[in-house]
Amino acid sequence: MLMSAFLSIGLLSSVWAPDLALSELRTRYGASSDDVVMVDGLNVHYKDTGPKDAPVLLLLHGFGSSLQTWDFWAAQLDTQYRVIRLDLPGFGLTGPNPLHDYSESGDLAILTHFVDKLGLSSFSIIGHSMGGKMAWGLAAAEPDRVKALVLMAPDGFPETKDIGTKPYQLPAVMGVIKFCLPKYLVRKSIEPAFFDASALSDSLVDRYYDMLRAPGVRAAILERSDQTIYTDPVPRLKKITAPTLLIWGEKDRMIPSSNAQSYANVLSSSKTVLLPNLGHLLQEEQAELGLAHVAEFLKSTLKR
Repeated sequence: MLMSAFLSIGLLSSVWAPDLALSELRTRYGASSDDVVMVDGLNVHYKDTGPKDAPVLLLLHGFGSSLQTWDFWAAQLDTQYRVIRLDLPGFGLTGPNPLHDYSESGDLAILTHFVDKLGLSSFSIIGHSMGGKMAWGLAAAEPDRVKALVLMAPDGFPETKDIGTKPYQLPAVMGVIKFCLPKYLVRKSIEPAFFDASALSDSLVDRYYDMLRAPGVRAAILERSDQTIYTDPVPRLKKITAPTLLIWGEKDRMIPSSNAQSYANVLSSSKTVLLPNLGHLLQEEQAELGLAHVAEFLKSTLKR
């Protein structure tokens, strides 16, 4: 019995993963207090690079990710555009919403107030997965301000039978991730987002692992998972006037590329690109491939 207790303690200690200090993460990822703007009581962490008078690109990451997912793309795009990327509510160095609101309307309010706070009268949006859903939601709510829209494997277009369900709902036992988080589990959760798992580097896993240990993020993820409910996207998608690029990894196992047709059937102006031998995280698996199509679309759509 005593030996069993010691083994249990040893096992727990090996996967015990308390939150990291915000100051430590800021140092590790080159962030500062200057990269924060207060929006509805939430300290939104963001990066703003490129010429301030250039067309604005707003980059929105996916579930469980952070603004660093765009590092490669931002470095290429900010030579011609003003690139603004942020840690969305509940993720990265932004951390949990003090109001504990992760509803569609709550996310839309924060994004709208964020672009207002930065004084952006017009902008284009690139959104991936969950961030793609937020992107088209913002484009539908602000059609006069959004000039171009890039939806990368966007979430939010369920089958009719799934409307009203909770797509991210986790079993209660997953509450343990607030305290225990094996890095191996993080790697295994990312692997399905890649077509070629060998492209998943240790440094990328380390970054996801670190950001999941940002203060309050794991609890926020559990809250978002419980609050996310599929709604009918069609009425909102029909309000979008911006030319739209739908881009998918053809081998996406998270959100199938066949969903592109559902969006194309509703959007007023769209183009679809399917990239062979790529999975869900196309901006990280082979970053240059997707970027080439996105850059060409932006160039042709945002002629200065």
